[in-house]
Amino acid sequence: MSDLKRALGEAVEAAFAAVGAPPELGRVTPSDRPDLADFQSNGALAAAKRLGKNPREIAAAVVEALAGDPRLSAVEIAGPGFINLKVADATLASRADEVADDPRAGAETVAQPRRVIVDYGGPNVAKPMHVGHLRASIIGESVKRIYRFRGDTVAGDAHFGDWGYQMGLLIGAVMDEDAEIAAEVEALNAAGGVDDPIPAAFAKVTLADLDRLYPLAAAKGKEDPAYRDRARKLTADLQGHRAGCYILWRQFRAVTQVALERDFHALGVDFDWWKGESDVDQLIEPMVAELDAKGLLVDDQGARIIRVAREGDKRELPPLLVVSSEGSAMYGTTDLATILDRKQVFDPDLVIYCVDQRQADHFEIVFRAAYLAGYAHEGQLEHIGFGTMNGTDGKPFKTREGGVLKLNDLIEMARAKARERLHEAGLGEDLPEAEFEDIAGKVAVAALKFADLSNFRGTSYVFDLDRFTSFEGRTGPYLLYQAVRVKSLLRRAEGEGATAGPVIVAESAERDLVLTLDAFDAALTEAYDKKAPNALAEHAYRLSQAFSKFYAACPILQAEPAIRASRLTLAGATLRQLELALDLLGISVPERM
Repeated sequence: MSDLKRALGEAVEAAFAAVGAPPELGRVTPSDRPDLADFQSNGALAAAKRLGKNPREIAAAVVEALAGDPRLSAVEIAGPGFINLKVADATLASRADEVADDPRAGAETVAQPRRVIVDYGGPNVAKPMHVGHLRASIIGESVKRIYRFRGDTVAGDAHFGDWGYQMGLLIGAVMDEDAEIAAEVEALNAAGGVDDPIPAAFAKVTLADLDRLYPLAAAKGKEDPAYRDRARKLTADLQGHRAGCYILWRQFRAVTQVALERDFHALGVDFDWWKGESDVDQLIEPMVAELDAKGLLVDDQGARIIRVAREGDKRELPPLLVVSSEGSAMYGTTDLATILDRKQVFDPDLVIYCVDQRQADHFEIVFRAAYLAGYAHEGQLEHIGFGTMNGTDGKPFKTREGGVLKLNDLIEMARAKARERLHEAGLGEDLPEAEFEDIAGKVAVAALKFADLSNFRGTSYVFDLDRFTSFEGRTGPYLLYQAVRVKSLLRRAEGEGATAGPVIVAESAERDLVLTLDAFDAALTEAYDKKAPNALAEHAYRLSQAFSKFYAACPILQAEPAIRASRLTLAGATLRQLELALDLLGISVPERM
């Protein structure tokens, strides 16, 4: 079942081929003037240059070839050779019935499914998530859902940062602050086993303690070489599984996990794998030996590196630091081992890294090292970067005090604003409190996610909670309200005994709605190919607008039976497609408001 754009495109391409022009010039696009036509093809101008003919002459030959196509009510030439196509009402009605009957709402699957890993989230153990993790979580979750819906086998991985230098900093900071913990670490280092129970002295360490200590330790590590060297030594002790450091690290991970699960759950973000850098620790030693045997490792000031620079590079890329001078594995080392682990466990055709654009050089270095090592082939690893969420000053979003806003605080801010908006609109006031809170949570998440996903991921945007939570305009709450309105309409129809039936297209608002429904697969394909959910977000908004105009112009329950049945089918198809599009964006729709 092809959408109209693709089906008509094939017909126009065949017509171009019939007149001796390259068929790809017959590409069909939605019309720039929907008042004149539904679709257009501008290829006659390019074909004229290729063939040395007048563009209107070529356009006329194409129009003649299409003249008998029953799917079209009109094929006309405009301007210097533009071809305008108007779809027949019966064709639109048939397409609407197809979309309404299709559980996938008109969306197709890929011809050749792949095995795909989406690496997103990327929270660090021992630190609560902040707004900087919002975009990775939201974009990565949507990309995962889109790829899975298109037919790929997809695994989403949180990929925790839990095994690097920051762990050594924190172990040292906690020991410095608490003599009892320091003594316990030393005692366990001397005699304990890594699987021993977490002692009471360690169990009193909270995430708030770690959040408070980390920036202090990080700052001191930059200023004090001795402090930095000690942190590196403690990192090496952790990675060497010295019991005191390792068990204290287990406490760090345990208290962090509770907060991570809370925040991810609140955002509707789910992972298939909750893996961290530590999960590939057992691979690092043999991997380093293998890299050495392949002649890839180079000794450099006591460290071991892989040079990844290539002839012709327009900018200088530093080497990948594999083993530090203290003998510990580095951030890039665990990333490289993770690529190897994924190859052994999942054998992916594609790995997508949804990480801040500012990490682009790091991933280029790691990817090149992986290609040199034979752990992946060119193009198998892809970094899809994203811009920042900024405040009104154009800088990355901060608290009023200038600090980094914790993600949980942002979610609670959005919930509070959602409650306020619902009360202002008089929505949900007669509902039980638990249901109202559930709706407020969905409105808050819709506001945050749609505000992000409606922008191309590579751009930055200004965070404006007042605008994002409005029930008017291009917002998530507006889309939820439109979906809930359709649900209410269909419940009323069911209560009155009205049923859906074959679609009849007569009014312009009906035509516009069907053409918008038909465009779903094209929007989904663009989102998939470009790994850019904003194409799907834009479709959801256009669909909501098209239905709103249809609802205002075309009475439904008051219409005569055949028209009423047709319009109920259109309403049902709209709801299914809108809910599906929103679900692919990670947005849940309440039953009522």
